[in-house]
Amino acid sequence: MNHLPAPGATSPSVEASAGAHLRAEHITVTLGSRRVLDDVSVTVSARSRTAVVGENGRGKTTLLHVLAGLITPDGGTVHRAGTVGLARQELPARHGETVATLTSEALAPSLAALGALDEAALAMAQGDPTAGDRYAAALDTAGRLGAWDAERRVDVALAALGACADRDRPLSTLSVGQRYRVRLACLLGAHHDVLLLDEPTNHLDAGGLDFLTRRLREHDGGLALVSHDRTLLREVADRFLDLDPARDGRPRPYAGGYDAWQDARRRERERWEQDHEEQRAEHRRLQDAVSQARDRLTTGWRPDKGTGKHRRQSRAPGVVQSLRRQQDALEAHRVDVPEPPPVLRWPDLAVRPGVPQVRAHGVAVDGRLAGPVDLSLDGGDRLLVTGPNGAGKSTLLAVLAGALEPTRGRVRTARGVRLVRVAQETAVDLETVMGLEGAAGREGAPAREGSMAGEGAVRGPGPTAREVYARRVGRLVAGGALRDADADEPGSLGLLDPEALRTPVERLSQGQRRRLDLALALAGRPGLILLDEPTNHLAPALVDELTAALRATSATVVVATHDRQLLRDLADWPRLEVGGGPAPSARSGPPR
Repeated sequence: MNHLPAPGATSPSVEASAGAHLRAEHITVTLGSRRVLDDVSVTVSARSRTAVVGENGRGKTTLLHVLAGLITPDGGTVHRAGTVGLARQELPARHGETVATLTSEALAPSLAALGALDEAALAMAQGDPTAGDRYAAALDTAGRLGAWDAERRVDVALAALGACADRDRPLSTLSVGQRYRVRLACLLGAHHDVLLLDEPTNHLDAGGLDFLTRRLREHDGGLALVSHDRTLLREVADRFLDLDPARDGRPRPYAGGYDAWQDARRRERERWEQDHEEQRAEHRRLQDAVSQARDRLTTGWRPDKGTGKHRRQSRAPGVVQSLRRQQDALEAHRVDVPEPPPVLRWPDLAVRPGVPQVRAHGVAVDGRLAGPVDLSLDGGDRLLVTGPNGAGKSTLLAVLAGALEPTRGRVRTARGVRLVRVAQETAVDLETVMGLEGAAGREGAPAREGSMAGEGAVRGPGPTAREVYARRVGRLVAGGALRDADADEPGSLGLLDPEALRTPVERLSQGQRRRLDLALALAGRPGLILLDEPTNHLAPALVDELTAALRATSATVVVATHDRQLLRDLADWPRLEVGGGPAPSARSGPPR
């Protein structure tokens, strides 16, 4: 969490709050050799609720950091009035920092306002003639910040988000999700004129999501958020800035709520695809016409020996003229409508229904998963795993994947099953993506394709996304888990465009890395797919495509998620609730 005062301001003022806003005009940012933002303008005013959306790698996080002042744009201007609170996606745990480090930072403006109020009151008692004005200003500031109630608000937010309230707890001892919840609670408990939130729903359970949504709706200042959570966008945002380039290559603002944005975007995409296809069809027609004219010239200019020779030669000049006309028409025709962005193309995984996949009997992991858990999954089955944070959803998926041994119970995976797990966190540092074939080829072991969050290390120059994918496929083929003929080209999945495939992985955004995770998971054509919070870091359009693919695939699918819209979309799937109740048991099956 970052408390960012307006430039030159020593403390919040009533005037700044009344006109608080962020205004960015014609912003351009280049990172390395890539233009991330190009002539982007946006205004976040008091009471506005702006969602910054777009596919992964379009610069959503970069734009928030420009608005907050963390990145100086290469071109354009940013004007800020009032105080800004920023929640980043990542929160490193620096040495010596504790929970109190974050709470103290959040409470600092309120404590400063109360301190100024006490100093002014003391000065008034001592007869200082200027103290009255200082007291009035301090009182206004403290009232606007709700300074007397600030610590209680932070405590309420910590409890509502299930965050650690022990002020002495070192941040380094907390998980990524626990640190994130502490920081978010501090941000929501403090008072800021403008909030900038980057994926605020990550690591929140159902109760935390409800609290966040309610708190953002109650916020009396401006708000800009980047989120994959479609329910949050639908319930909070009243305007959208879509950074996906339209057919003219420019980002586009949309007035209205989530449904208005989706409807407008869908209509524009349909017109784009139709116009592009019409131009392609006309280009193909002209190419065919040139080919036919060339064939007529060939057969007319070189007639068979014998009869009709002079008659055929007399027609040749007309055929030549026709060919030239067709060539001129083809050369004049241009396909100037750009190709629409790719969509997800899920491979045919060809899993036979009802074929045994995995059985779990009496599974439990001390301190992480209460049991016993009994589970049976066959080909084509579907299962939703739900429960509060810390209940053991991720632990259960790790046990099923063979990445974690249960304390009690056992897991049996059918021989030859291709199993893959996509964990919550992306393979940010590439420590997992080079050795993912797991137990493939072991006697009696399934053809496991590993976890996207395992062990191993990569050193030296960072590989590109295409190179990582190629190494993944090469190892699967060498280990016998995949036939070379079955390997898909990385671009054929519609997850990564050519530019992303050429980019070193450490330069990809978190969303692009998440797309790479999915591509690596699908590379081995798995028959059993374990997905832990699969919508994390993904844009809403891709989430819709992914949801449709999961419903249609022949593979067995297990999804653990807090995503409220995904839970609604998969409400007809069998459900396994872990934590807070009787020992869970599930016999899955296709949705009814």
